[in-house]
Amino acid sequence: MREIDSVRPWTRPHDWAEVVLGVVALASPLWTDTNNAAMWTMIVLGALVALDGLLSLARPDMVAGEAVQIVLGGLMFLAPWVMGYTELSAISWMSWIIGALTVIAGAAALPVAQAAHRMAGSH
Repeated sequence: MREIDSVRPWTRPHDWAEVVLGVVALASPLWTDTNNAAMWTMIVLGALVALDGLLSLARPDMVAGEAVQIVLGGLMFLAPWVMGYTELSAISWMSWIIGALTVIAGAAALPVAQAAHRMAGSH
């Protein structure tokens, strides 16, 4: 990715991936068996991941957004154990996979956001 692309809003693929992952998590209770805890966990965490991804797209120099994504992905990954829905295999696997991919996308976007922050500060 070229340096200049990292500071232009709405252009970073990592952040678009975060938005898509959040929307999939948010909608996943529609096609998987859930209980109340699993449904609300995925809706809330999915919405937060998508919103933070949109914020990172709009403000590419904001490094904190990528750190938040990593934390949200970690929470989503741990949620089946913490919220007690590991017996629901489909929604648990959705949570584990989307959580891990969110952590990966956030970690991959972190150096890009740091570079954008440095470039924005040098103008």
